[in-house]
Order: sequence, then C-alpha cells, then structure tokens
Amino acid sequence: MGFPDKSASRRKFLKAAGGALGLAGITPAMADQQQSPDGPYIHVPQQKVPVLARADVVVCGGGTAGVAAACCAARHGAEVVLLERWPSVGGMATNALVNIWHTSDRTKQVIFGFIQEAVDRGKTFVHRMGDFPKRPETHWFDPEGMRVVLHDLLDCYRVRTFCNLQAVESIVEDGRIRGVLVDTKTGRKAVLGRIVIDATGDGDVAANAGIPHEFGRSEDGLVQGMTMMFCLCNVDTAKVRAGRDKAAAVHEAMRSLRDAGKFPPFNESAALYYLRTGKNHSPYNMAPVAGNPLDEAELTRLSAEARRQVYRYIDFWKQEMPGFEEAEVEQMGFGLGVRESRRIQGLKTLDGKMVVQAVKQPDALGHGFWMIDIHDPKGSGYTTWSAQEAATMPPVGDSYHIPLG
Repeated sequence: MGFPDKSASRRKFLKAAGGALGLAGITPAMADQQQSPDGPYIHVPQQKVPVLARADVVVCGGGTAGVAAACCAARHGAEVVLLERWPSVGGMATNALVNIWHTSDRTKQVIFGFIQEAVDRGKTFVHRMGDFPKRPETHWFDPEGMRVVLHDLLDCYRVRTFCNLQAVESIVEDGRIRGVLVDTKTGRKAVLGRIVIDATGDGDVAANAGIPHEFGRSEDGLVQGMTMMFCLCNVDTAKVRAGRDKAAAVHEAMRSLRDAGKFPPFNESAALYYLRTGKNHSPYNMAPVAGNPLDEAELTRLSAEARRQVYRYIDFWKQEMPGFEEAEVEQMGFGLGVRESRRIQGLKTLDGKMVVQAVKQPDALGHGFWMIDIHDPKGSGYTTWSAQEAATMPPVGDSYHIPLG
C-alpha cells in the first residue's frame, strides 16, 4: 500500500494558507521570521495589556502547596488571587492520583495546622490508616472529593480563584516580581500583586523572572523519574488473595521479560504488593518513565508511553494472575506524577544531612520526616523507598525542620 505525496499536499496547503495570514490575525512583523544562534524567532508587537485582577498576594499554582499558601495568607487578612493551569485545584494530589498524606514521625502525629484543617473538612472523603501513627503515611483520600474540599477551603477564605489560567510571563520592576501575565480566552491580561508566590512545581514564575535555580543532578543533569498512577476495577480480590502464592512466579516472569527487553519497566516491590492484594479503586504506583518535565514534546511522549505501559501490565496479569481475569483500568492520572523539576536557589537549602540527622532550624516553617526518596532518573522504577535503608531516614520518633529560606 502506497503513501500519499505529503510534499505536494503541504505545498497546496501553504499556498492556500499564505493568502489567509490576515484572516488568522498574523501581522507582517510577526510573519517575518528571523534567525539567531538559538534558532528562529519573531518580533511580537508591543501590546497594551488589561489588568485582570489585583491582590496583596498572587499565588501561581493551585496544587496542595498553592492552596495552603493562598488560604493561610487569606486567613491573616490578605487579599489573595490563586491561578491554576488545570480545570480543578489539587495539583498532583487530585489530578495525578497521589492521594496519601503523611503526618507522623512513626510514633506520633507531628503535622497539624492547615493539613489537619483539610483532613477535618474532608469528612467522608478522607480516611485515616488503620495502623496510624506507626508509619509516615497516615491518611488517604478520594481525589475527586478532595477537588471539592480544597475549592471549598478557598471559597471559605475568600480566595479569588482562576482555574484554566497559567502564568506565562513574570512582570519584574526594580528587582521585584510585581505580577504575571496570563493568556485568557479573550486575550493576554495581567494579574498584579504586592507578593507573588511561585507554587507551580516547575518554578516557572521564578525562572521567567531570572531568579537562579538548579536542575537535575550534578553528574548528568537528570531529574527523578515520573510515574503514571492508575486505578483498577473488577479485580476479584478474594481470588487474588487466595492464590497469592502464584504472585511471586508472575512477578518473576515480569522481571525476566523486562530484562529481555520484552516488557516495560516497573517498580518491583510495588508490583509484587499489588499482585498479592488485588485492590480495586486504589491508585497503583508502579509505572515509571523518565525525562525532562520542562520539554513539552518529551512530556507528551512520556505520558503516552506510560499509559501504554499500564495496559501492558494489566493484559499480562489478566493472562497470568488468578483474580485479574476481568480487571479493567478504571482511571489514570490526568497527568504524569512529576517529582522533580527546577529547584529555586533560596537563602537556605534543605539537604540530605539535615533530613537524616533531623536537624532543627531557627526559622522553621514546619516539620518534615519523609525519607530521602529518590526515584531512578533513568526510569527503571527503582526507588530508595523500596530499599527502606535506615541511612536514608530520620530517626524514628524525630523530625527535621523545613527552613524559611
């Protein structure tokens, strides 16, 4: 079967499109592409940009960190605007199905404050672990329900919230960020604030403003691996657990196929746990990919690759593991779970020594007790969490401080 002559089709398209530049709103100045050492570029005409909103505090990013920053600023009397690029707030927690909260130092709960307020308001959407407080993981929640809970919190504190809006450029005057530009359905607009908080996760606002940052590890520039979370339904949990002795054989078959290049990578300890438990409606955290979260083309490819991997796992389990015969993918994350991106250089940097030695800080903002949890930047699925080595953890019953800087 032959392929169409795409070069001829493209010539016809460009000929027709050339006469439509004016209809598309492209001015001659913009259409006149020029070259630089960094590649082609165009001149964008200077614009008069209307102001969409003003506030004391502008928070860019509506994940759990952004929601916390916005609500806490508002309850101290500040007028706050929050901007979120996705259609709902919650970030990785709601959109990537990362639905576990950690509040314990493995002997007692040490994190309260705003997180406890979210737990209390969550009511039936939030569930405390049965072994509380013996592990850092203390609560799990319904990601769909938490979208509503977090938005209710923003409404309660009268935070003016705009979803579907991403900060695309920082407005810098006299060495300070004065606001950001956003692209709305009706054109580019400005959101101005006395204080601008970058809670984008990628450090977009800070980087655009020229604030120093780091990216990747020193030896090769790679960042931690990402994961596509997913939930299953129609798993016969009782049958899985009755036949759990077969889980090890299925797991070993997966490893052999993977090592031979015939099966995708996976987190080994997590996969074995899921094969032995067969949970329904609960996020599975085992589908790794690795790459640059700041490269949109690469992120698109990785998202598609991770979704394909999920179906490879389930198709194999349907054939090999009793209880998974009727299993179906109920849900995947709206986006990949990105663990690491730009690291803004502040006045002080929390490092591994501070974590494992439970170092206290005079300017502490809060407690931390999670381990040094590194997901292989090359995408194998290995994590230091799986190893559970004492050298990567703070002492049981103790916590480190997170500094203001």
